[in-house]
Amino acid sequence: MSVLKKLVGQTAIYGLSSIVGRLLNFLLVPLYTSIFTVGEYGVLSVLMSLVAFAMVLLTYGLETSFFHFANKERNSKNVFSTAFLSLVATTLLFLAIVLPQINQISDVLHIADKPILIRYLVWILAFDVLSSLPFAKLRLDNKPWKFAAIRIVNIVVNIGLNLFFFLLCPYLINNGYDVEFIDSIYDPNAGIAYIFIAYLVSSFLTLLLLLPEIFSIRFSFDFGLWKRMMSYSFPLLIGGLAYVTNEMVDRVLLDYLLPKDVASAQVGIYSACYKIAIFMTLFIQAFRYGAEPFFFAQAQKKGAKEQYAHVMRYFVAFTGFIFLVVNVYIDIIKEFIRNEAYHEGLKIVPILLLANLFLGIYYNLSVWYKVSDNTRYGAYLSLFGALVTITFNLLLIPTMSYMGSAWATLFCYGSMCVASYVLSRKYYPIPYDAKRIFIYLFSSLGLYCIWTVWHDSYFAFSTLVCFVYMFLILVLEKRKKRSTFKH
Repeated sequence: MSVLKKLVGQTAIYGLSSIVGRLLNFLLVPLYTSIFTVGEYGVLSVLMSLVAFAMVLLTYGLETSFFHFANKERNSKNVFSTAFLSLVATTLLFLAIVLPQINQISDVLHIADKPILIRYLVWILAFDVLSSLPFAKLRLDNKPWKFAAIRIVNIVVNIGLNLFFFLLCPYLINNGYDVEFIDSIYDPNAGIAYIFIAYLVSSFLTLLLLLPEIFSIRFSFDFGLWKRMMSYSFPLLIGGLAYVTNEMVDRVLLDYLLPKDVASAQVGIYSACYKIAIFMTLFIQAFRYGAEPFFFAQAQKKGAKEQYAHVMRYFVAFTGFIFLVVNVYIDIIKEFIRNEAYHEGLKIVPILLLANLFLGIYYNLSVWYKVSDNTRYGAYLSLFGALVTITFNLLLIPTMSYMGSAWATLFCYGSMCVASYVLSRKYYPIPYDAKRIFIYLFSSLGLYCIWTVWHDSYFAFSTLVCFVYMFLILVLEKRKKRSTFKH
């Protein structure tokens, strides 16, 4: 239990930055949806989806590879140095190839009138890629507070600049204040460009704050180690690209498969309502930050598989609670999306919450191929998921629009969980308490179904449903402890 408490503690600290950041970004949704049309928000969503693809490609699995080899090699600093120099080289190559092609890329993305957006995105990517490994080093070195502090600085700067450009500057101009500084830097017609400027400044500042971690080691490049790291991380790259396909390709396909006069608006509605799933995704992200180094650190210890099984059970219990709370209080949460033109997409929220719950289960299951040096299976599973995602999006979008994308996401992550579990039983069996996990999962779903046919506008029944679920979990966990002690 002391080991699990450490995992919970570190997840809470890593989650501090993730939760604060994602929640504050979620709080920007009312601002964006009140300023931008659904079409403009759709353009923003498509561009950010492409950034996610590029980020995975440019980091090519080195973060997880760094954790793996840092725990195996005697000299973790040599591992960091080799991996970081590799990232520097590939990032410089990326800049040399892409920067001269900005106008052509803008034409392909149907924003030929705004090539500056692509230029901003290229530099944001470069700074974020170079920051990824120093952040991983902080996690390896068990420095969650420093990790969280730098993340929060990034968040505060990003949010502050958004508020400055979208609230303060228009307020000063509209009320007749003659501020020479504002006039020199603010263009009312820049629109979503200021979102990317805020990202750019915060990303650059983050890299500056990480320089002490970068220069705390003596740089050297071990070619033999690098080849082994590439061999380990290449399947992770393929898997990462497939994962981003699962996460982001729906926006791109919506944009290209739907009629041009409605495509951007549909992407905008889908993306805004997808934000409500943040309450699930931010916990999963925080969990990943704490769990990945934890899983590798426990791999060689006695009872590691039992620890992994305990983590899975607690994870499903908690994410089931998140699923229930967000759905039964959706009438409150939806008010964060101020423009009612977006509310028609709220019906996708339960589907996407359940899909992301399965994604979290998949992250737990993925420990088997990571600690057993079978990362190629991670690539196979992600490619399988990407095939499911693309297939169902192509089949469902023409007739169901973004509802088809939501169902495709659920089918993808559900099928990946099943496939990963089946493979784990063969190559690295972990004694998961499948019965208890199914009880937690179906209790959450069952209570939600009851709520859909019987709830009131005062949220009394919503609150009762949540308490029933918590009581059920507490009773079952208490019985589990008694059963464990008897054995």
